[in-house]
Amino acid sequence: MKKIALVFALALLSATSFAQNSVMVGGASMYPSKNIVENAVNSKDHTTLVAVIKAVGLVETLSSAGPFTVFAPTNGAFNKLPAGTVETLVKPENKGTLTSILSYHVVAGKISVSDVVAAIKSSNGKATFTTVQGGTLRASLKGKNVILTDEKGGMAKVTIADVNQSNGVIHVIDTVLMPR
Repeated sequence: MKKIALVFALALLSATSFAQNSVMVGGASMYPSKNIVENAVNSKDHTTLVAVIKAVGLVETLSSAGPFTVFAPTNGAFNKLPAGTVETLVKPENKGTLTSILSYHVVAGKISVSDVVAAIKSSNGKATFTTVQGGTLRASLKGKNVILTDEKGGMAKVTIADVNQSNGVIHVIDTVLMPR
């Protein structure tokens, strides 16, 4: 009986520590052992993001070793765009524009929110990050919230931070960021 209790206790402890390492996004656990794409496809809040990643052929890139920091807009963020924008962007003739917008949401390396906040504090309230698209994102704090400002002045709030992946980290944001 003690042996069964010990096995059960170890199983419970393992499950608890594993659960602490995953974060819920869009009703699904995001596992640090899976890559960005493997996790994103399970989030009900990121179906539009996954669709546009597939449309431009970035699945292989975002499944690679990385590491990447992805500021991942939710479906709600895409819904804030003018009507018809997403439908227009996924057309083959707009692949370059859509690729530019998506890669503007990615920074090379794994940058935690605490790293972002430290950079903000050490840079007089605004930190700048270069995206893989080649543009810049400015990060600042509004209260305790990390706010990203794109090159057109649009602002996105990080709503879920530090969703660790095997090839980087995702920070969920509430607005699609736009490069110049």
